[in-house]
Amino acid sequence: MKTKEDIFELVEEEEIEFIRLQFTDMFGNLRNVAVTKNQLNRVLDSKYVFDGSALYGGHKSGEEFYLAPDLDTFVILPWRPQQGKVARFLCDVYNEDGAASGLSPRTILKNVIQEAKEKGYTFYIDPECEFFLFHTDENGMPTTITHEQAGYMEVGPLDLGENARRDIVLTLEEMGFEVESSHHEKAPAQHEIDFKESEALQIADSIVTFKSAVKSIAKRFGLHATFMPKPKNQVAGSGMHLNISVYKDGRNIFNSKDKEINEEAKHFIGGVMAHAKGLCAITNPLINSYKRICTGIHAPKEITWSEKRGNSCVRVRKRLGEDTKIELRFPDSSANPYLAIAVCLAAGMEGIEKGIDAGASIDGVEGKKEKAESLPLTLNEAINYFDQDEMIGKVLGTDFMEIYKNEKISEWNEYMEQVSNWEIEKYLYRV
Repeated sequence: MKTKEDIFELVEEEEIEFIRLQFTDMFGNLRNVAVTKNQLNRVLDSKYVFDGSALYGGHKSGEEFYLAPDLDTFVILPWRPQQGKVARFLCDVYNEDGAASGLSPRTILKNVIQEAKEKGYTFYIDPECEFFLFHTDENGMPTTITHEQAGYMEVGPLDLGENARRDIVLTLEEMGFEVESSHHEKAPAQHEIDFKESEALQIADSIVTFKSAVKSIAKRFGLHATFMPKPKNQVAGSGMHLNISVYKDGRNIFNSKDKEINEEAKHFIGGVMAHAKGLCAITNPLINSYKRICTGIHAPKEITWSEKRGNSCVRVRKRLGEDTKIELRFPDSSANPYLAIAVCLAAGMEGIEKGIDAGASIDGVEGKKEKAESLPLTLNEAINYFDQDEMIGKVLGTDFMEIYKNEKISEWNEYMEQVSNWEIEKYLYRV
C-alpha cells in the first residue's frame, strides 16, 4: 500500500511534472484531467471537483463530483516525454456529501467485491484481450486496411504487427504489469495479450490502462489500435475472455480432486447463463458487438457451456497442475471492464448461493438433444433483457440502470435512422 509520503518522494525522485487523474465514464471511455506537481497535495486530499456531465453526459450536468486518487494505481506513463515526466492515478468518484458515488463504474465493482468478501470470497481473474492494428491514411486517420495475412500464432514476416506488439508488452512490463503471453490472433492484423491473474479490481484497472497503452504505442508505429468488436466482415471479431477463479478459505472453490466439474463451478456457470441475455447489454455494449455474436466466427451464439468447445458461451478450464477456471467467452473488448466484471461475478455468485442448475455440457450427447437458447442478436434485444433483470438492477442501482438504458436506446434509434450501403445495393434496384 502506497502512502502520500511515498507519492511525494516518487514525484521528486523521478522529476515528474504532470499528474493525470483518470477515471472511466459509464461506457468505459477513459477520461482525465492533468495537474502539475504543485497541485499534488490538493488532489491527494480529494479536492479536485468536476462537472458530472464528464461521467454521465447531460444527465448529471451541473452536479459536482470529486476525484479521489487510488494511491496504489500511481504509475509513470512511459510513452510520455521523459523530460518532465507524466504519471497518473486511477480515481474513485465521490459525491458532494463525501460518499462514494454509486454511479461510478469502479465503485460498482468495489461494492460487488466487498459484498463477496463479507461472505469470505475473493475473485481472481486473468483476461484475454484482443484488438486489431490497422494502418492510418495520409492524414493520420484510422482505416481498416492491413497489408498482412497472418493467422493464429503466426510469426514475422507474416505478422507485420509483431514489433508493435513487442513494444506494447515491454511498455506494460515497465509499468508493473505481469504479461503472461502475447501472440497474433486468428484474423489478419488481430492480436492478443494476456495478463497474469490478479484480484478483480486490479485486473479491471489493468484493462483500462492496457487499452490506453496499446493505442499510444500503436500510434508510434503509424498504426491505429482498435478494440471495436467486429471492424471487418468475414473475419473473427475481438473478445475479452474473462478467466475466473473464486477463493474461499485459501482454496479455489472450483477445484476438485477428480476430473469431474464440481457443484460450485456448475452453479457459478448456471448463474452466468441464467442472466447472460441481460449481461450482454454490459459485456457487449455496442451495436457492432452483435455483428461478432451473430456471425459466430470463433464467438458464441448460444447460451451453452463446455470443457472443450471454443464457441461455447462459458468454458471450464481444468488443466493438469493448474487451478480450475470458468472462462466467459461472450464479453467483447469494447466493454467497460469494471461493469462487465461486476455483473458477471454477481451473476455467478447468485448461481452459487441459489444452486442454479447449469444443465448439461454441450460436450456430451445428452447436451446436444435440446436446442440451446441464443444470446441476443441486437443491442436493442439485449437492452430489453437488461431492463428486466432484477439482479443486474441490484448491482448497478436504479439511477445507473436508467441512464445507461436511455443512452443505449438512443444509440439504437440513431442507428436505425441510418440507411446503409448494403441496403442501397440490396434493394434500390429491386424494389
